[in-house]
Amino acid sequence: MCGRFNLIDSPEIQWLCQSLGISLFAGHSSPDIAPGAKIAIVHEQGGERQVSEAIWWLLLDHETLKPNYKYASFNSRSDKLNSPRAIAYKPYRESRCIIPASAFVEGLGDKKTYHKIELQDSAIAFGGLYKEYLNKQTGEVTYAASIITLPPLSPQWDNIHPKSMPLMLDFEDRELVDKWLDPEFKDVGEFEALLEPKISKTMKVTKIGKPSKWDEIEDSFLIVA
Repeated sequence: MCGRFNLIDSPEIQWLCQSLGISLFAGHSSPDIAPGAKIAIVHEQGGERQVSEAIWWLLLDHETLKPNYKYASFNSRSDKLNSPRAIAYKPYRESRCIIPASAFVEGLGDKKTYHKIELQDSAIAFGGLYKEYLNKQTGEVTYAASIITLPPLSPQWDNIHPKSMPLMLDFEDRELVDKWLDPEFKDVGEFEALLEPKISKTMKVTKIGKPSKWDEIEDSFLIVA
């Protein structure tokens, strides 16, 4: 489960923007982003790639357009993507997105062990899904999004988060990005290999104290691709 991430302007983020052909603004950056907060998503509409603000929670209350906290939908499990009754089924086929990040936090599950994860010399492009909600009073659209999570990578991930890990896309793979963001591309079978947990880029892992403070308490170590 990816339960927290940040987005900080850096050469790595600038390279991600250049690779995707998009621009991020100061309002998109944040040192700490928790579920239910506003995030930036990269998606495609009308053949144009764009960045929009979204709520990091896929299922919203249709009246208030706020997160429906009855269901934890800030992540979408990969094993549910092909279940027709799952909330992620339709977005996986029609409204995929990329969620840019600098780092994310994973917890062991004991409420005391947390790690910050970065990709060495690279920004992060989470594979995400989004939904559109219409404000009945104003006619405006509110976007909601989630991050796809994969089975855990064992044994490297056992002492970090043994239940899952987020999907991270290679944003320099133009063919992959084009297909992922294309709402007309329905052959999701081509994405099956992406749903297998693996380390594609070396990870820098640092133990932290309180997740919201991102306070490093031990030296970093690497999980090599």
